Amino acid sequence: MASREEITVCEDEVRSRYSYLEKMTDLVAVWEVALSDGVHKIEFEHGTTSGKRVVYVDGKEEIRKEWMFKLVGKETFNVGAAKTKATINIDAVSGFAYEYTLDINGKSLKKYMENRSKTTNTWVLSLGGTDYRVVLEKDTMDVWCNGQKMETAGEFVEDGTETHFSVGDHSCCIKAVSSGKRKEGIIHTLIVDDREIPEAVE
Repeated sequence: MASREEITVCEDEVRSRYSYLEKMTDLVAVWEVALSDGVHKIEFEHGTTSGKRVVYVDGKEEIRKEWMFKLVGKETFNVGAAKTKATINIDAVSGFAYEYTLDINGKSLKKYMENRSKTTNTWVLSLGGTDYRVVLEKDTMDVWCNGQKMETAGEFVEDGTETHFSVGDHSCCIKAVSSGKRKEGIIHTLIVDDREIPEAVE
């Protein structure tokens, strides 16, 4: 006969497995949002029988509503270090089918990312076995590295500007040079330890 201890362990295991399964069955949408301080994962659970709504950002619960009589609507919350506004829209498509869309700063995720690719440059590189994601916000000239806003020093040089900062013991510089073409505008290049880093596409 099994001891009481073994039975308790067994019950706990079943309970945790059940609550995990229950959680996963209500998961209806997952989005990855690339912001200056990193790529954030947004998960949304929607219980269509109970009306339950749960929003997770990077695995951390941001919103939990257990019983909602209205199954459609929206949930608004913040994402990332800059507290970027995000809204999940819940719309009924037909019968018991629902559509979930994510807006960032009032724009659809697709529009937001298209606009972001015009206002930021992103580079992904590996230094001494560590991966780094460097983001330049062109409008403010703020530089972010792995979620941290960097201390920078800017200087004017003959053909444009240079923004200097360091990552660990590596010296980094973002050069801004005019392309000479109105449509292309300014070209930004990241140089780390005298080596040019290709821009990443997110």
